[in-house]
Amino acid sequence: MPSPVHALVQRPLTTEAVAELLALPDESTVPDDVDAVEEELRRRGWEWEHVVCDSFRTRHGHVLCSEYASPFGEQDARSFLVFGEIYPVDPHDEDMRNEEWLNGCVEGWQGLPGWTCRRPSTDQNCEAVLAQAARAVTEHLGTAPERTFASAAVAAGPALTHRIWRTATQALILGPAVDNGPYGYLTHLRLSCSPLGSGPDLPPAGDEDALVSWITAHADW
Repeated sequence: MPSPVHALVQRPLTTEAVAELLALPDESTVPDDVDAVEEELRRRGWEWEHVVCDSFRTRHGHVLCSEYASPFGEQDARSFLVFGEIYPVDPHDEDMRNEEWLNGCVEGWQGLPGWTCRRPSTDQNCEAVLAQAARAVTEHLGTAPERTFASAAVAAGPALTHRIWRTATQALILGPAVDNGPYGYLTHLRLSCSPLGSGPDLPPAGDEDALVSWITAHADW
C-alpha cells in the first residue's frame, strides 16, 4: 500500500543540471566575497535563494547549497542540489497541528519558477521523482549506481530509495535528506556531491546501517 505524504514539490533534474553540479569543484575559484560571488551568479544566470539558508537558485531552477560561501572552484567542498521537497505525514501526530505553518514552508518551494506541487501525494510519487533524477545522473555518468537501497533512517517520512555513484574524485548520493529548516520535519530530495576522500570504500550492499553512515559522512556538514 502507498504511504501518504502531505505534499510533494519538485522540478525534474536534468543531465545539464547534473553536469553543472559535478563541474563546480573544477571551475575557476571565486573568492569568498559578496561582490565576487554576485558577479559569478550574474554570469551563470543564477540567483540568491532563501527557501534554504545561504543557497542559490541555478539557471536550471534547482536550489544549490554548499558548505562554502562560494561553491566555485573548491575541491574539498560538499554541495547538494535540491530538486524536490516533501512534507511527510507524521504518524505520531494524529491532529497534525503543525500543518498550517509547515504548509507555508511548502508554498515557498511551490513558488519557485518551474516547480510543481502534488498535494496530497504518496511515497510512490516520491519514488517516481527519484527514479527520473537517477536516470539523469546515469545518463551523464554513463553508469548505473553502485549501491541502491531504501531507508527511512536518513530523513523524516517513508522509506525512500538512496542511490550512490563514485567517480575518481567524487561521491554522488541521490535520495532523501533532512531539510534542517523549521521544525526539521520537511525532507529534501537532492543530489549530493562531495570529495570521495571522506570515505572512499563503500560498505557492502546489504549493510544498511553502514551505508547510512557512509551517506552521512559525505553529505552532512
